[in-house]
Amino acid sequence: MIRFYFHPTPNPMKVALLLEETGLPYTVVPVDTRRGEQHAAAFRAINPNGKLPAIVDEDGPGGAPARVFDSSAILLYLAEKAGRFLGRAEDRPEMLSWLFFIASGLGPFSGQAVHFQLMAPEKPAYAVNRYRREAERHYAILDARLEGRPFLLGDDYTILDMSAWGWIERAGAVLPGSDDPLAAFPSIARWHAAVSSRPAVARARLVGTGHAFKQDMDEETQRALFPSNYAA
Repeated sequence: MIRFYFHPTPNPMKVALLLEETGLPYTVVPVDTRRGEQHAAAFRAINPNGKLPAIVDEDGPGGAPARVFDSSAILLYLAEKAGRFLGRAEDRPEMLSWLFFIASGLGPFSGQAVHFQLMAPEKPAYAVNRYRREAERHYAILDARLEGRPFLLGDDYTILDMSAWGWIERAGAVLPGSDDPLAAFPSIARWHAAVSSRPAVARARLVGTGHAFKQDMDEETQRALFPSNYAA
């Protein structure tokens, strides 16, 4: 059994999708980041960075429990465990390159775009412009990659698509101000519709819906989500 530490945000959603695609047995452990539960000592023992997602695989290498944190590490670990969604061996260099493009580019710049446009108590014009334009640049790279390809690696649906899907799902928050944030990115729009039609996506979207995660963006939430903004 895999313990899946979850909050309904883009990076955990990637892992939810892979778990549903593989059928690996798992149990959800809700971690309410707006209440600061990610800072508890028990969770920090699993992920010292205090971020979601994380997993504990009770049947890890050699049969011993294994913790894995960071969404890209988890996707690789679980795909290798299941023996699926990694593409062909000869595609490994390309797969790793795009996986880390998402991890170091699309994801963090999208996150900062959301933060400064929608969540920051002050919205400095420089930061809003910087991260919005960088998010758009990453979208353009992804759109060009998907032109003429059904999936990011080519013909094979892989963890690349699951990883990108987690953030493209939130395009309305990353690129607010339009009823159709993907209008300028037709290849992404076509790809997102295809991925979202998969039965596993419908199941992934239901993960954690039975838990009452906090919704308020009050001072407790600000301190829980952005502790480095405050003096120790």
